[in-house]
Amino acid sequence: MVETETIYGYLERITYYNEENHFMVARVQEKGKRGLTTIVGNLAGLCPGVLLKLEGKWGHHKQFGEQFQVERFDIVVPATVKGIEKYLGSGLIRGIGPVMARRIVKVFGLDTLDIIEHHPEQLARVEGIGEKRIEMIKEAWEEQKGVREIMIFLQDCGVSAAYAARIYKQYGRESVQVVRTNPYRLASEVRGIGFITADRIAREMGIDPNSVTRAEEGALYILNQCTGEGHVYYPYKQLVEKTTELLQVEQEVVVRGLERLLESRRVVMEDLSRYGEAVDGEEKAVYLAPFHHCEVNLARRLLQLREQQGVLPVEDWQPVLDRVERQLGVKLAPRQREAVEQSLFNKVLVITGGPGTGKTTIIKAILELFRSRNMRVLLAAPTGRAAKRMQEATGYEARTLHRLLEYSPRQGGFSRNEDNPLEAEVLIVDEASMIDLLLMYHLVKAIPPQASLILVGDTNQLPSVGPGHVLKSIIDSGKFKVITLVDIFRQSRWSRIVVNAHRINQGEFPEIKNPPAGELSDFYFIEEEDPDKALAKILRLCRQYIPAKFKYHPVREIQVLTPMHRGVIGVDNLNVELQKLLNPGGAAISRGGRQFKVNDKVMQVVNNYDKEVFNGDIGWITAIDPEEQELWVNFEGRQVNYQFGELDELELAYAVSVHKAQGSEYPAVVMPVMTQHYMLLQRNLLYTGVTRGKKLVVLVGTKKALAIALRNNKPQQRYTLLRHRFSVPGTSTLST
Repeated sequence: MVETETIYGYLERITYYNEENHFMVARVQEKGKRGLTTIVGNLAGLCPGVLLKLEGKWGHHKQFGEQFQVERFDIVVPATVKGIEKYLGSGLIRGIGPVMARRIVKVFGLDTLDIIEHHPEQLARVEGIGEKRIEMIKEAWEEQKGVREIMIFLQDCGVSAAYAARIYKQYGRESVQVVRTNPYRLASEVRGIGFITADRIAREMGIDPNSVTRAEEGALYILNQCTGEGHVYYPYKQLVEKTTELLQVEQEVVVRGLERLLESRRVVMEDLSRYGEAVDGEEKAVYLAPFHHCEVNLARRLLQLREQQGVLPVEDWQPVLDRVERQLGVKLAPRQREAVEQSLFNKVLVITGGPGTGKTTIIKAILELFRSRNMRVLLAAPTGRAAKRMQEATGYEARTLHRLLEYSPRQGGFSRNEDNPLEAEVLIVDEASMIDLLLMYHLVKAIPPQASLILVGDTNQLPSVGPGHVLKSIIDSGKFKVITLVDIFRQSRWSRIVVNAHRINQGEFPEIKNPPAGELSDFYFIEEEDPDKALAKILRLCRQYIPAKFKYHPVREIQVLTPMHRGVIGVDNLNVELQKLLNPGGAAISRGGRQFKVNDKVMQVVNNYDKEVFNGDIGWITAIDPEEQELWVNFEGRQVNYQFGELDELELAYAVSVHKAQGSEYPAVVMPVMTQHYMLLQRNLLYTGVTRGKKLVVLVGTKKALAIALRNNKPQQRYTLLRHRFSVPGTSTLST
């Protein structure tokens, strides 16, 4: 039996780090040894330069030789001047880099750490340190103490300390108390920690595997997972089966857990049979309580809004529309004219259609119509890029829905609501298919009774990332006026992008015959079956062919879209290869296995309301300061600051998933369509990807993969009852 040993050493460099499980391969300089020692294990929150106490066992890797397999680790406070300087300069303490560490140690010597701990105001004696930096250093020092405390606590529970920094970021000094009181909170409240990890901690702390509390938390976890898949509710029997499988307990335990959740009103159960929506004989639907509240009250409020008096009573509207046409310099087609006309008489109006069918012209006409009567019109869209496109098309301000509703995390949510409604007579929302249940509920709640709501979107695109299928549910209910645009306008008929998008939407094979040599088109299909060769062709397209032939910037104007994250032509690998090709050289910082450099194209992957950047926003890194441990990203002309500890909010965006591209348009789109993406090849995904290209679309892949996508017109079912709540009596009672 191999005995556990303890070694001490300085972390020299990290050679590999997996952000998902925090597995690290690193090299340390052991005390008293000349060469470097390889260590492997789950380690997090470390930077080169720190002194580590490592407990584990020696092992031998057939390829890499002797390795120390870490089972437990701690950061050791150094006792020499050189060690203190290296410790402070490691990047562990925000506000202190190598240069500043050298200055501080020169002034305070062996007393440096005591000064930072107990007398930080004395740091003002060091050149370059003012009050602001002292506060930053104090906060970072306290944070590191907290992280070390939670690390030790978790390791004492027999659990890897990989998530310590995230736990501390969420709960601060309350971290240990939260984990002791209810470790299951981690699964829903700390990004990156799932139920399995939280459950392991709970088991180590002695919580009975058959406890009803564990069953409650397991069922809540499954329901939250289901909302992440787009469901608003989940069938009762399926929920019980999934939870039982997850927890490895008897079904009776899970049933008791669900009964307790119902009693505490954390979940709501409804009878599906009253809606004619029984699923495989299943007659009960289980909701997380907030989602039930939102679905019921969204339906009620939309119906109430529909019944209000029209905003613009006009007896003879023909001359009004004629005047709008003259002001815009256009002749509206009959269906467009009908859409503008219906905006006069319907408090809730839906306008839907594919590319080239004139939706933007209708928005401009409605805007002109109401503004000519001195009525206030608000324009909004779900994402920043969609709002920017709307503003460019109309010439009037358009905001994201979060900014429109004045979301503030410090004030606990949206400032605009029924008590503080929007100040408008008309609200026009573009890209409405992207709006999920919760956001639509908050939007409708903020619309005053006198206002009209006009939703514009394309229901054939991918549904919202969040739960629900709101726009489709509104249309399918038959309770609201819907104008469906099908005719492609003459100027768009010359676009193969538009024509092929409509062919794809009808399940027809796109026209993939490339133009004769010397002629240019806006739609190309490059056949390639081998993923490695497809990757090489995509790289050539982005670096050489498209910039040379079409004069598009390889980073700012060309966007690679792909269905999946993994694999040779998945998001992750494409970003690595495109970064090497399009932004070579230059200093890089490594975080979570990713490298970030100045001029990198990046995407925000979570909503950050403090910074006012949201999931899907794309920007460019403009500066990196290793000394201050921060970088800046330009989002649509606005510089946003990130501390290095916040970089898990960013991903490279040379390539993004089709889902993440919703609501955006790019001058040129390159998209692999391969049989390796079989599980995600769907008609609406292909359609969404193609319609993201404004002037050029290049598909790289096989006809077989295209055929698979075209045939697959049955997207994953989303469990929601919103459509029925507009019709079934007694299901839309407004709750308090």
